Amino acid sequence: MFKTILIANRGEIACRIIRTCRRLGIRSVAVYSDADAGARHVRMADEAVHVGAAAARESYLVMERILDAARQTGAEAIHPGYGFLSENADFARQVREAGLTLIGPSPETMILMGSKAAAKAKMEPAGVPLIPGYHGDDQSDVTLMAEAERVGFPLMLKAAAGGGGKGMRVVRSAEDFAEALAAARREASGAFGDERMILERYLERPRHIEAQIFADTKGNTVHLFERDCSSQRRHQKIIEEAPAAGLSETLRAELLAAAVRAAEAVDYVGAGTVEFLVDGNEFFFLEMNTRLQVEHPVTECITDQDLVEWQLRVAAGEPLPLRQDELRIQGHAMEARLYAEDPDQGFVPSTGRIRRLHFPTGDSVRVDTGVEQGDEVSMHYDPMIAKLIVHGPDREAARQRLLGALANTFVAGPTTNLGFLQALAASKAFAEASIDTGQLDRDLPSIIPATDVSDQHLALAAALWALDADERTSQGSPWDRPDGWRLGEPGARSFDLEVGPRREIVQLTGFGGDYRANVGDQVINIQLRALGEGQFQAGFEDRRERLTAFGDGAQRLDFSLRGQRFRITRHERFEATGESQAGEGRLTAPMPGKILEVRAQAGATVTEGETLLIMEAMKMELTIKAPFDGEVAEIAVAADDVVEADALLLEMSAGD
Repeated sequence: MFKTILIANRGEIACRIIRTCRRLGIRSVAVYSDADAGARHVRMADEAVHVGAAAARESYLVMERILDAARQTGAEAIHPGYGFLSENADFARQVREAGLTLIGPSPETMILMGSKAAAKAKMEPAGVPLIPGYHGDDQSDVTLMAEAERVGFPLMLKAAAGGGGKGMRVVRSAEDFAEALAAARREASGAFGDERMILERYLERPRHIEAQIFADTKGNTVHLFERDCSSQRRHQKIIEEAPAAGLSETLRAELLAAAVRAAEAVDYVGAGTVEFLVDGNEFFFLEMNTRLQVEHPVTECITDQDLVEWQLRVAAGEPLPLRQDELRIQGHAMEARLYAEDPDQGFVPSTGRIRRLHFPTGDSVRVDTGVEQGDEVSMHYDPMIAKLIVHGPDREAARQRLLGALANTFVAGPTTNLGFLQALAASKAFAEASIDTGQLDRDLPSIIPATDVSDQHLALAAALWALDADERTSQGSPWDRPDGWRLGEPGARSFDLEVGPRREIVQLTGFGGDYRANVGDQVINIQLRALGEGQFQAGFEDRRERLTAFGDGAQRLDFSLRGQRFRITRHERFEATGESQAGEGRLTAPMPGKILEVRAQAGATVTEGETLLIMEAMKMELTIKAPFDGEVAEIAVAADDVVEADALLLEMSAGD
C-alpha cells in the first residue's frame, strides 16, 4: 500500500479521500489555490502545497504544478477525485511518465471513454444497447444537419468529449438546430476544449440508471449494483439513491451484466460508472465516467464498502476486496446535494461567507462536506456545500430519514436549495419513484407547488423568536422580562415578518412558551416547548406537532414543518424602506462571472426574449435576454469583462 498520496482536488471530495487515507494510515497531501488557503481540505491534510491563483485554470488544472507538488512531498500516487483533471488523459499520461501512480484507469481508457463517439463505437460489438444517433468524425454543419434529419426530432445534441450537462441541448425542430448547435459547441469548447458533437434520439421521459463497476489488474471485474439519478435539473443530479426502485429483476440483471461487459470491453481498471437511460423495459448506454462519482456514498451505504479504499488497493496492485457473489444489497440509501444557489431566481449560484452552519447527526446520517462555519463559498468553484446521505431498511424509511436530515440542516450566509430539496423529497412524485430525467424542468410547479404561508405559520415564527428571547433573559424579576410586562392588561410584542410574497405584523402576548398571537383578525394560541438543539414541539388548540427551527441572529429564521421549509425575515421596527429598485429595463448580473459575448448594440431595437449577451459563472453559461420589446439605451460591459453580482450589464428603454 502507498505511504503518501497527493489529492489533486479540493472541497468535499478531497476531505472524503483524506478520511480514508487517515483510517488506513496513509499520509495525505492537499493542494490549494489562493482562494483555498484556509479551506477545510487544507486544514485536514497532513501537508498542503500552494499551486496557484484562485481561478482553477491557474491552479487545480495546471498539471505541472500538481506533479511538482507530488515530487516535493514524496507522494507515490495521485488521487484526482472528480472534476478538474480526473478524466484528463494527458494528465494520466504525465503522471505515469513521472513514475507516479494515478488512482484511476489508464490514459488509453480515458481517451476511449472520454469520447462519447468512440465509447459508443466500442460498446456496440460488446452487446451494450445504444440509442440511435450519429457519432461520426464529420463535424461539418451540413453533415450534422443531415444526420439530424435522419435521426428525427426531437433529438439531443451532446458534447462528444464531456458530461455533467455541459454542451447539451434538446432540439425540437430543424429551425432551431443551427442556433442550438452553435451554443452547444461554444459551451463544449469552453468546458472541455473540444467542440465535437454527437446526436442522439431524444427519449422524452427516461430514467437515469447507472451501475458502479470496479476492475483490478488481475482480470476481475464486478458491479456494486445500480443507482437511480433521475431527479435532475438541467442535466444536473439533485437526489440520488440506491438501489433503483421499480426495476424488474430481469431488467436489473441485464443492465448490470451490460455494465460489466462495457468495462471489460475497454480493459478497465479501478472505479467507474456506466450510465444508462431506461425507457420502459429498454435500456441504452449513455456514457462511462472513468472516475469516482459524486453520488458514490449511496453505493457505499448499501454495500457497506469504502470505495475509496477499493480504489487505493486496486491502484497498489492488489486484487478486488470481494468477488461478485460476496456483494449484497443492504437496505436503501439516498443522497441530496446541498448547493449555494437560489431556486427562486432560476437556481443561479450564490456566494458569500457561511455565518452559521448546522448539520444533522446520527447513525443513519452521513454528511460529506468541504466547508465549515466561517468558510467562504467562492465564485471560482462549484457551489456545492455538502452531500447529505441517509440509509434505511427500505426506500420509504430512507426517504423519511432524508426529510429529517434536511430539516435539521441550516446554512446562514449564501442562499441555498434546502427548501427545494425538502419539497422535492416530500413530493408525491418522489415518494412514488416516478420522476424521469426531464420532469423537474418540464413540470416543476405540479411536483412542487408554491408554499402556502398561513396565519398559523406566521404566529409560530413569532413564537419561536419570542421563546428564544424569553429563555435568554432573567427569570428573577418581571422588570427583566422582554414581554412588555405591566400591571393590569399584559403588553404585546410586535413582530414585522416576511416570508415569500407575504408580509404581516404579528402581535404576541405571553411568556416562556405560552403565547397568544394576533395575525390580522385571527387569534391563535400556541404552546411552544424546546426539546433540544433545533427541536421544538408546538401545541395548538387541536393538535401537537414536532418541528425544527434554526436562526441567524435577530433577522433570519428557518423552520421546517410537515416536509415544508419556511424562511422568515424579521424586519426592524421603523425600518427604512429605501428607494425603489431600478425598473425592469436595468439588467444586472445574477451572480459574479465573466462576459463571454455581447450581441446587442447601443441604440439597437430588440424584441422580448432576444439574446443580448452571454456570460459564464460557476461553470454555467447564462443567457441574458431582453425582458420586453424596446431599445438598448446603454451597454456597460464588454467581452472578457469580469463582473460582480448585481453589476449593471445594460439598460433598456421601452419602445413606443
